[in-house]
Amino acid sequence: MQISNIPEAFSLSIRIKLISCLLDGEKSFKDIKQITKATDGNISVQLSKLEEWGYVRSEKTICGKRPKTSYKITDFGIRQFEEYVSLLESMLKTVSISESEREKKCI
Repeated sequence: MQISNIPEAFSLSIRIKLISCLLDGEKSFKDIKQITKATDGNISVQLSKLEEWGYVRSEKTICGKRPKTSYKITDFGIRQFEEYVSLLESMLKTVSISESEREKKCI
């Protein structure tokens, strides 16, 4: 992954929050709402986009008489997130090296 082709899934902080909160396992919509502090509408729209792009998948069940939707990150979503984090790490390393070089020149 390069900075010029970062996937749209990582272009909004809410999407990064949604993906991040699913990294440690399946979550219900209610759990996601509590973690992200986002509105129902925003969560719903962004999860739908992430699902359409293959980053998450949903499962609808009936719990008692109520519908329950749970979400899980896909293998593709995990790989893409890892690549995104690696890109950020490499950019930070480059910045750190540049800072070191500037400090040496000033001494």
